[in-house]
Amino acid sequence: MKRVYLAGPFFDDDQIDRIERMEKALAANPTVSEFFSPRTEQHDEFEFGSKEWAKAIYKGDKDHLDPAEVVIAVIDYEGEHVDPGTAWEIGYSEAAKKPVILVKEKDGGINLMMSVPAHAVITDVADVATYDFDALPANEWEGKTF
Repeated sequence: MKRVYLAGPFFDDDQIDRIERMEKALAANPTVSEFFSPRTEQHDEFEFGSKEWAKAIYKGDKDHLDPAEVVIAVIDYEGEHVDPGTAWEIGYSEAAKKPVILVKEKDGGINLMMSVPAHAVITDVADVATYDFDALPANEWEGKTF
């Protein structure tokens, strides 16, 4: 069983719905021992956007990212663009040699800096509930790359 870090945007209703579905899928997955979703720790004790808030968010996310064994990242954001924070989490994880699984439900391509190093790409959140995080089956992105 693996410790999983869930990266992805949650700024609008569509993104929140996708992250909540991801959380449910990870909770239902028998190969996930635990997972962290940054959406659940917003540090409401600080004013949103303040330096204190930003430092607390960064530290909390990094403190959960470091011990994670696998990172699963929702890359649907705006068009073919990826949320900048999610892009940072993907790059940080790649540098730390952690397998990164991308989740892309929307149409469109993936930037080569994410598609090439991705361990796997999943195109339906529902499939996360049955993905074997112990065996970590790999696949390559077959869609448009830019």
